[in-house]
Amino acid sequence: MVNPTDRSLHQPISRSWLRLRLGKAYYTWRRYLLWGAPRFHWARTRQREMLSYVQFAHQTPLFRQLRGEEMKLQRNKVVNLKLAAARLDGILLFPGETFSYWRIIGKPTRKKGYLDGMVLFLGQIGSDVGGGLCQLSNLIFWMTLHTPLTVVERYRHSHDVFPDADRTQPFGSGATCAYPHRDLMIRNDTDQVFQLHVWVGEEYLEGEWRATRIPEHRYEILERNPRIEQAAWGGYIRHNELFRLTYDQEGRLLGEEFLLSNDAIMMYSPLLSE
Repeated sequence: MVNPTDRSLHQPISRSWLRLRLGKAYYTWRRYLLWGAPRFHWARTRQREMLSYVQFAHQTPLFRQLRGEEMKLQRNKVVNLKLAAARLDGILLFPGETFSYWRIIGKPTRKKGYLDGMVLFLGQIGSDVGGGLCQLSNLIFWMTLHTPLTVVERYRHSHDVFPDADRTQPFGSGATCAYPHRDLMIRNDTDQVFQLHVWVGEEYLEGEWRATRIPEHRYEILERNPRIEQAAWGGYIRHNELFRLTYDQEGRLLGEEFLLSNDAIMMYSPLLSE
């Protein structure tokens, strides 16, 4: 059901070119300082040989059914994903270490082989060097929710871009990324080593979290309190909350925890007919 609301807080933001440049420079240097902070032990060791036990695996399709220039941007995205996945594949996350998505990948540049891919910026779809890497951060975040690893930094998508056709994950279960300040950071608070395995197949972006022991628990992600509200400025806001259920290997429910809430501006009409 679509309900009216006066939550103008979610109105699309318009900023000047100068404000955007200054803001990006400020948050970039803050991120570089964070990466140099001695309180963090950053994951940096890669190992070609994979750890024995898969904790969780997932895959997402590489292509949507689009046309024209957008299909070219999707093909470029696959190139970008291959370059980024090669940097992340095999990374080990030892107890007490923190994984930083952008610290390991580095800045996507043309010199490194990255191409123009599709990006979403302030509610506008466009293209930029390295575009499309959010698909990789989305995959890693979703897999992490099914492990005992701790997500310490994640940014939600501010816009809901596509309707729910063929959606296999709950709305709002991804993690947007923008170098270097919109990062995905994951800490290992367990007593065993984890390893990230990601690669680009023919049709899917694929990934696994692996570890040194058989998984002790199974996790299920649930969506609750979904709603769509019409804002005072005329657009629509989509909201939901995600919870995680934890089971033992015999299927007994051990607990439930609140994970996050999402509010996103819809870029399509919620009143479209099927």
